[in-house]
Amino acid sequence: MKLLLATRSSHKAGEATRILADEGQEGAPAVLTLDDAGIPWSEAEDGLEPHETFEENAASKARYFGRLSGQPTVADDSGLEVDALGGRPGVRTKRFAPSGRYPALTRDEANNQYLLDSLDGLPPGRRGARYVCVACLFDPASGDTVHFRGEAPGRILTLRRGSGGFGYDPIFLDEETGLSYAELSAADKNERSHRGKAFRALAAFLRG
Repeated sequence: MKLLLATRSSHKAGEATRILADEGQEGAPAVLTLDDAGIPWSEAEDGLEPHETFEENAASKARYFGRLSGQPTVADDSGLEVDALGGRPGVRTKRFAPSGRYPALTRDEANNQYLLDSLDGLPPGRRGARYVCVACLFDPASGDTVHFRGEAPGRILTLRRGSGGFGYDPIFLDEETGLSYAELSAADKNERSHRGKAFRALAAFLRG
């Protein structure tokens, strides 16, 4: 059995592949990326995440690539929910910063700066947040989908810390370790993160 990992993000693909490999066992499915499967990018992919929940967006991507490839497919949608912002950016995490607000910054840098600006002046006790990841497994043979959700609580820092990770990791504090996600080792991040929890639940299901 082969399992298609439906993401164009090299960061997400690397994390998910390592997590599934760490949880692997004899007879586990071989994990393929979209590049491994020879699936070129298409403009249709830009419209795969129109929904208001992580579950719906993950299922949308899993069904699209599963039907395209004919392989059992897993896709995830993940993001950051900030208490003081009423759960935003949520499913808009990747495109949180308004277009053109920070022209000299990369998308990740702009999102981080916009979040810091949005929380400016708030004390630590009001900067609670959580990372959320929902992985959806789609079987094109049966049409069935199964969802796996992982959450990681934390707090938004006032300054960036660390050089690892991606996205909001430099300003997301894991309060138990006292480190930002960008300061955690890859192994520690996978152990504690939302994606680690979701994909370990997926691995346990596949072992079923």
